[in-house]
Amino acid sequence: MSKDNLYRALTDAEIKTLTLAGCTATDWSTVTVKNGFDASRCRRVAFSGTIHLGRLDHTFECTGGIKLQASISRVKLHNCTVDDNVYIDNVANYIANCDIAPYAFIENVNRIVATLDSTFGVGTNVSVLNETGGREVPIYEQLSAQLAYLIAMYRHDPRLVSALSDMIKERAEANLGHRSRIGAYARITNTGEILNVNVGDYARIDGASRLSNGTIASSKVDPVYVGTNVMASNFILSSGARVEDGVVLLDSFVGQACHLSHLFSAHDSLFFANCACENGEAAAIFAGPYTVTMHKSSLLIAGMFSFLNAGSGSNQSNHMYKLGPIHQGVVERGSKTTSDSYILWPARIGAFSLVMGRHVNHPDTSLLPFSYLIENYGRSYLVPGVNIKSVGTIRDARKWPQRDRRRDSQHLDHINFNLLSPYTASKMFRAIDLLNDIENTGGLTADSYSYRSMTIEAKALRRGRTYYNMALDKFMGNSVLHRLRDIKFTDASQITEALRPTTAYGTGDWIDIAGMIAPASEINRLCDDIVNRRVTDLDKVSSRIAKIAAEYYDMEWTWVAEMMPKWYGKTCDELTPKDIAIIAERWRSSVVELDNMLYNDARKEFSLVSRIGFGADGSDETATADFEQVRGGFEDDSFVKMVVDHIETKSALARDLMERLQPLLSE
Repeated sequence: MSKDNLYRALTDAEIKTLTLAGCTATDWSTVTVKNGFDASRCRRVAFSGTIHLGRLDHTFECTGGIKLQASISRVKLHNCTVDDNVYIDNVANYIANCDIAPYAFIENVNRIVATLDSTFGVGTNVSVLNETGGREVPIYEQLSAQLAYLIAMYRHDPRLVSALSDMIKERAEANLGHRSRIGAYARITNTGEILNVNVGDYARIDGASRLSNGTIASSKVDPVYVGTNVMASNFILSSGARVEDGVVLLDSFVGQACHLSHLFSAHDSLFFANCACENGEAAAIFAGPYTVTMHKSSLLIAGMFSFLNAGSGSNQSNHMYKLGPIHQGVVERGSKTTSDSYILWPARIGAFSLVMGRHVNHPDTSLLPFSYLIENYGRSYLVPGVNIKSVGTIRDARKWPQRDRRRDSQHLDHINFNLLSPYTASKMFRAIDLLNDIENTGGLTADSYSYRSMTIEAKALRRGRTYYNMALDKFMGNSVLHRLRDIKFTDASQITEALRPTTAYGTGDWIDIAGMIAPASEINRLCDDIVNRRVTDLDKVSSRIAKIAAEYYDMEWTWVAEMMPKWYGKTCDELTPKDIAIIAERWRSSVVELDNMLYNDARKEFSLVSRIGFGADGSDETATADFEQVRGGFEDDSFVKMVVDHIETKSALARDLMERLQPLLSE
């Protein structure tokens, strides 16, 4: 139904009521209302332009139990639609060119205005990684980490980048000439200026200083909150985002369920699902899912991160004072930077690694995941694979899924939480070969080895190789046992049938595409379809990405099956029941040994050293009692219990498989 049919002209009695309440209009004939409109609920309102007003028969209940009737007071309205049961009071300047949805609540605001030439932040180019440009990502309301990754990182394919950017540009241009919208049940209170901002349903804006050229993509199931003293320009906030306590944003995208607070500032940055950033600063970063930085002295700059935990004083530098801030770095998924760590870009840190100290020789540890990179007397020491046995690594991998705060039914970012996957496993395969080459080149009797301006001590090299072998036995064996679960074996052909891949896709290299792990071949296939116009709009691109993510486990097995000859010396078709029994024992042994390492690593947190600082009088007796009251006993720790249970559960799985295999082994 058109607005002309919904609204009627004011009656003479309604105009008289409005006039007596201090209301004015440049032309009363341009003010139309719905049936049920109550003129007595408008006071000191100045109307100009075309105005549409809805019913005013609702009562709002505010914090503290105060009840306020839907009404319009102390405001200038110009070219606005105010739908049913809206509360507006004390707008210092005016509201212009705005459509206000039912049950919106606006109080103590400077002004809300749309200039009719804005795209509401859609299409804003965010100069990630390189502050001088070259990797700009245009943003829109449903931007995913994966789509942003293709635009930012696939610059080797300019036709792909152009095609995707053009799709977003079309969406941006569709916003031109439109009025701004304040969504249903949105609340805007004690706020300064809102200029060219679309505010989604159920959003809450309380105490923001200035918001301009943006979209707040709030929803009923996952509202957005914008709090005190926030200033944001050229931005998009996704569902579930919280931005508060003096945050400053410029040219930035904030993904679903991200929390930015405590004076954090960012420009030219992308933050995807579940990022948590406080106090520090971000400049030109691609913050993939679960990027966390919490400290005042931390600066993340010109880097790509995901599942990052940045310690206090973590810093990077993208400027070597020659051609400007043009350098970039990549810290692969699951890594940590300790307090006061520093990396001089360009550099690349391998997955699930720890960085401690200052590193100025452009380290590249990407082929050696799960490593420590430690500074000692100005030199960078690399300890390969040691993070595989770290209790912190496993704890992180388990907590991430539990800390997914997204409540929106549509998850924009596709996140794979797996610690071991074809992505990390392929790196470990290569890491073993690399460590062998380093050792052979440097000599078996050497005390240490040099690798890309880093030092690897001989003992660390050999232990790292052992850790990688154990992790691969765990991953490969786990995949085999999963395929054979619940089968009551009566014939060896059942093994061959169960291990046969269900899809041809998944062979070759795998990549981490901003939190989503996928075969490079499938991402390249999608890119080819976009370039050749077989996929022509953003929704279809998103659907294809979602399909690849959904088929992860089928494609993972295809990769594992491809690697069988390299790891076990036989193809899946060649494996006998005896081979499966050997694989199961290798798997069980690696799992138990790694879990025992985790158990011992966790025990360090309950050592005498850990008790320093406990106890009111400093005596050993009170320190022990105080420690146990605060931290609990070692055996009672939830993580320790989980490790113990995991050992028994996995051992039971191995025993179960052996029992089911027994009829075939006895033949």
